[in-house]
Amino acid sequence: MPDVVCSRDGAVLTITLSRPEVLNALTRAALGELAGALADAAGADVRAVVLTGAGRGFCVGQDLRELTGGEDVGDLLRTAYHPVVEAIRTLEKPVLAAINGPAAGAGLSLALACDVRIAAEEASLVPAFSGVGLVPDAGATYHLARLLGPARAFEWVASGRPLAAREALDRGLVSEVVPGERLAAVAAERAAALAAGPTRALGLTKRLLDAAPGAPLAEQLRREAVAQVEAAATADFAEGARAFLEKRPPRFTGR
Repeated sequence: MPDVVCSRDGAVLTITLSRPEVLNALTRAALGELAGALADAAGADVRAVVLTGAGRGFCVGQDLRELTGGEDVGDLLRTAYHPVVEAIRTLEKPVLAAINGPAAGAGLSLALACDVRIAAEEASLVPAFSGVGLVPDAGATYHLARLLGPARAFEWVASGRPLAAREALDRGLVSEVVPGERLAAVAAERAAALAAGPTRALGLTKRLLDAAPGAPLAEQLRREAVAQVEAAATADFAEGARAFLEKRPPRFTGR
């Protein structure tokens, strides 16, 4: 059985981590399959992505049995984790995490790398790194510093304390909390709405927001101007302008 399962509904690709017997703990093989799925998501027929987990968990991070077997941690990060995180961030279309259960360690890192996070009521976010004597990795420090600020990020990571879904919502780590039985439907609905949007403009927006923290104003203004020229040349902008003048909803095609 594959460790990662993909399904399509219109322009939405759902990627499901599928090792439910170990709460979707990650191995090098599973990360390779995830990287392949994200590469497929770059196709023009996909306009939004949902990342979720099978069974009771979203993902509890690295399968430690692989590390105790002699795996080089640095090599594992550089060759297996980093390509996945970079693929999520450089994919110029929305990626939504549907957090159905615990997101711990590197599983938390994957959720944080996504553009939107929706959590089931029973989900939890667990910065499990310090509990096993490790540092946050797979982009966790990058994203937590931006979402929480360095001081609050350090306090949480150092404590190792799980955050229930509602507390994660209060801290801005997730955007929505829904009953578990509704998570898949709500995630599909949100992803479909994003997929119906102006795909190129959303992708450019994602790129701009990633570059913004710490960028000098003049440089960010330059980046915005370059991106706006690209967006203005799309068929979606022409459709959006016509729809505005005709007082009707736009029908974007992603081109």
